Amino acid sequence: MTLRLEGTLDGKTAEEVQTSLSGLRDCEVVLDFAHLKEFKDSAVGVLTQGLVERSVQLRGLATHHERMFRYFGVGTGTSPRPAYYTPEDVFLA
Repeated sequence: MTLRLEGTLDGKTAEEVQTSLSGLRDCEVVLDFAHLKEFKDSAVGVLTQGLVERSVQLRGLATHHERMFRYFGVGTGTSPRPAYYTPEDVFLA
């Protein structure tokens, strides 16, 4: 099942998405961020609470948000880099 997100994704809206994801435990889920007008950084923290222990495919992320998900330990599947950075990785980037 694909959840296509549109409009603004902020902390409150991310909580609603998290609730929807909880109801879809038995489904393979794709979150599509490509059509968002605005994606607040605070939403990443809210969304990652349920994504760390669950396999949800993320699509349409900007590089900044993809990086933020990786900081929280959520792999986005688009980058071969690990979900965390070592100081060496930062200097080599």
